[in-house]
Amino acid sequence: MKIKIYLIILFLIISNLTFGQTKYQKDFGEFWNDINDNYAYLKEQNIDWKKVKEIYQPKTEKISTSSEFIQLLESVLNELYNGHSSLNTNLNTSNRLIPSGQDIYVEKINNKFIITDLRKDFGAEKSGLKVTMEVTKFNGKPIDEQLNKFLPKFTQNHNSKMYQFALDMLFAGTHNTKREISILENGIEKEYFPDEYKYTQSNSLLESKIINKNTAYIKINNSLGNNQLILNFDKTLDSFLNYRNLIIDLTETPNGGNTTVARAIMGRFIDKILPYQRHEFDEQYETKRVWTEFVMPRKKQFKGKVYVLVGHWTGSMGEGIAIGFDGMKRAEIIGTKMAGLLGAISNFQMTETKIGYQFPTERLYQTNGKPREDFLPKILTRNIEETYKKISKIK
Repeated sequence: MKIKIYLIILFLIISNLTFGQTKYQKDFGEFWNDINDNYAYLKEQNIDWKKVKEIYQPKTEKISTSSEFIQLLESVLNELYNGHSSLNTNLNTSNRLIPSGQDIYVEKINNKFIITDLRKDFGAEKSGLKVTMEVTKFNGKPIDEQLNKFLPKFTQNHNSKMYQFALDMLFAGTHNTKREISILENGIEKEYFPDEYKYTQSNSLLESKIINKNTAYIKINNSLGNNQLILNFDKTLDSFLNYRNLIIDLTETPNGGNTTVARAIMGRFIDKILPYQRHEFDEQYETKRVWTEFVMPRKKQFKGKVYVLVGHWTGSMGEGIAIGFDGMKRAEIIGTKMAGLLGAISNFQMTETKIGYQFPTERLYQTNGKPREDFLPKILTRNIEETYKKISKIK
């Protein structure tokens, strides 16, 4: 009899805890569990996800609006310190996503913040900012103190990837505040305002031109998720089949894409089935599902030499194409380190608020077994200008 009474009391306590939760508390629990059960890189990134729950779950008790909840979720995603995890919604105060919303690459070198790359034709470059300039302030404040907003809270031992993520997020800025970047020039601070300059996006999926009598050039305009690109690429490539060299420019592909487009493009350069990347997916009982993705030859093959250009704004599927060409030994890769976006993402949605979110659920590897995000071009450059100088020498 006593046992039954205890069980009833326990049931009532649990029921009160469950039904007494707000929709934000319920959704936070679902959000945390989804990442805990499915995020592919918790071990690889040494993320203490239980500590993250201890830090943020108590804050949900005070949340009463969707805006407050979105801000909390954005902070939680910073704990993953990679641009491949994001919400499907944002606020005016939200940070721009990286790398797609980023136009300047700043690194901390010898305790100074130095511009090391600029996105072509975007606001930062148009405002007059230059590579090698030293940045002293962002929006009128010292940089170091502003990085704390983006650095993970689960640890005090922040590594270089965490700091670079924080720098990228800071300099990408928010949707509602125009950025002011202070530069030290000849001992004097000078302010630049990147957001006063607009980027005019090309309506074409790709651009092409003849470099010289032996060399043709195709630039993919951030359209790797559009299947129409396959038809456009085929038509363009067919007109270049007799050239000795072909340059494929992936320096402006930050938004990812799909593997159908990637395999279709690469299939025009091989005459046999070849592997281009490896997938790894965690299953129950500490088992893993591992498989290799292959490219099939298609249509007429381009037989000449291929050069693939990459950079800080080559993300996700662009990175997949680069490692594919490299692994198949079908192109020389030229450029900087790429965006380093982790894995293949899956989409989720919270039950109560219907907020969608995505994060990597599969690990991706080069055909040699090394992580995709660690890939470095064999012809490594410091910035996009240096990359273009390299290809200007191709004859």
